[in-house]
Amino acid sequence: MQNEICGVVIVDKHEGVTSHDIVFKIRKLFGTKKVGHTGTLDPMATGVLPVLIGRSAKASEYLLAEDKAYEATIQLGITTDTEDTSGTVLTRCDALPTKAQFFEACTHFVGDIMQIPPMYSALKVNGQKLVDLARKGIDIERQARQIHISSIVPSVVDEEKGVYKLSVECSKGTYIRTLCADIGAYLGCGASMSALRRTKSGNFTINYAHTIEEIDKMSYEQRVALLMPTESLFEELDSVMLSDFYARLCRSGCEIYQKKIGASFEVGTKVRMCDKNGFFALGEVREYPDGLAIKALKLFVL
Repeated sequence: MQNEICGVVIVDKHEGVTSHDIVFKIRKLFGTKKVGHTGTLDPMATGVLPVLIGRSAKASEYLLAEDKAYEATIQLGITTDTEDTSGTVLTRCDALPTKAQFFEACTHFVGDIMQIPPMYSALKVNGQKLVDLARKGIDIERQARQIHISSIVPSVVDEEKGVYKLSVECSKGTYIRTLCADIGAYLGCGASMSALRRTKSGNFTINYAHTIEEIDKMSYEQRVALLMPTESLFEELDSVMLSDFYARLCRSGCEIYQKKIGASFEVGTKVRMCDKNGFFALGEVREYPDGLAIKALKLFVL
């Protein structure tokens, strides 16, 4: 019987499948049911999909550095019910803006902006996915959410036809389809997304990624060799080295007072907790009657 595997594999998702389809395939290829993913990609989208295997799957709810980068294609002059070109066309407009007007419009969407999640999304409202309601013809009111667009770099594909590329760096929770639709609404001509590729998710870029076809052709040993450690999900966090004594206390559920280990982080700070064998838990600084202490949120190595 093989030992339980644990780690992160970055899949270069192909078009036409859901993120869940990728998880199902990875379960079969790695021979384990303990598989999850971070950051859903629509069937139309391709690119970086971090897949968590074994005990790493427990990390998804705590991931912090989930800024993302995308390469998108936007078609001006058309709106659809899905905000991408796979949907039903709602409006058409022949009066398209110039390149200069389009480029200028993009600058208005950089920074902190409000965005209304699309109906055709996996977001749940009252326990129901919006996309399931949309497919039944139900449209419900959604609250606008603040997102952050770090940068938008536009480029021309076909100015006459109103086709452009967008290189976007953004925060978790950003819908690029909606960004395209909002840019089109700002210009008054409407717009839909016609292609999307995620090039970065958190700490992982497309350079880390392998297609399902590539992974499928590997031996089991080669697949396991692809796995990156769980700690790679939290590389941006400071680490705290614990002696054997304090590591045992931590694993037992005890809080570790900062003054006893020479740490000085602020309340709410998350840290990597390590012992002589390396990373074993994600911790958070909390306030207790006797001072600030670090408490393990999740153990990844027992």
